[in-house]
Amino acid sequence: MSKLTFDPSQTDWNLIRSFVAVVEQGSLTRAAEVLGLSQPTLSRQIAELESSVGAALFERVARGLKLTSSGENLVEPARYMMAAARSLGMAAATQNHELRGTVRITASEMVSGFVLPSLLRQLAQLHPEIQIELVASNQVSNLLEREADIAIRMVRPTQSALIARHLTDWPIGMYGHKDYLAGLPGLPTPDSPTSLATMQKFRWLGLDQSDQFIAGFRAAGIQVDRSFFDFRCDNHLVNWQAMQQGLGIGIALQWLAERHAELEQVLLGQELPALPVWLTTHRELKSSKRIRTVFDFLAEGLLQYRF
Repeated sequence: MSKLTFDPSQTDWNLIRSFVAVVEQGSLTRAAEVLGLSQPTLSRQIAELESSVGAALFERVARGLKLTSSGENLVEPARYMMAAARSLGMAAATQNHELRGTVRITASEMVSGFVLPSLLRQLAQLHPEIQIELVASNQVSNLLEREADIAIRMVRPTQSALIARHLTDWPIGMYGHKDYLAGLPGLPTPDSPTSLATMQKFRWLGLDQSDQFIAGFRAAGIQVDRSFFDFRCDNHLVNWQAMQQGLGIGIALQWLAERHAELEQVLLGQELPALPVWLTTHRELKSSKRIRTVFDFLAEGLLQYRF
C-alpha cells in the first residue's frame, strides 16, 4: 500500500471536492456533469491531486472507475474536510442578519430566461441592497456544498438537510410554428391519436446528450431513440428559438407557449407529465434574513405562473 503524503495546507480544496464527486458518481463523466465542469478539467484536477498524494487514486474498470487502496484511505478524510468546509460556510452565512449582500440563485435556462428577470426586477425595487447572482443551468447544483443559496428545481430534492417547498406544477405540451405546420402535407389534426407513425410526420426538436425526452416518450409508451429527433441541442433556450423559427415540433411549457400566437399545440390527445416546481434552500441558510427574504419573495412570485 502506498504511503500518502497529502498535505491539505498545500492543496486546492477544489481538488478534494472533485475527488469526492468522482467517488460518489463512479465516473468522470457523471461527476463532471454534477460539478458543472468539462471532463478534461476534472481529469486534470484528479491528476493534480494524485500528484500531491504521490499515488494513483483510481483505476479504470469496465463500468467506470474503482478506488485504489490509496484512494480508499483518502475517502473518509476528504469527506470530513468537505463537511467541515460546509459547516464553516453555513456558520458564516447565518451570522449575517442584514439584508445587504449577495444571494446566489440557480435555475434552469428557461426559468432563468423567461421567469426570473421580471421577478428579480420587482425584488430589486423592493430591496435594492440585495445583489443577485444567477446560475442559469439545467445541471442540479449542490446546495449542500454552497454552489447556490436558493435553487428552483423541476425535481424533488432528496437531501434531508434542505428545505424544499413544492409550489405548483407546470403543464407541458408539443408545439410548432403555424408556418411550419401549414407546410406539412396530410397534417394530423391536433387531437389525432398519438402513435409513432403519426409523430413521424413531424420534424422533432430534441436534446443531444441528455436522454430526458427519450425517457419521457418511452414512459408514455412511444418507443423512440436519439435518431427520432432531427435537431438536437441540450440548450433549452436554443430549442425554444428553433421552434419559434419553424424548425420543427418542440416540447414547451404551456403557459409560455400560449403567450405566443404563432405557436400551435399538436397531438392534444397525448398527455404529458407536468413539471413540478420546487423552491429549495439549506436549513441553516434559511435563518439568514437576506436569504429568507429572497426565498419568500420567489415563493410568492412563482405562484403567478400557477395553472
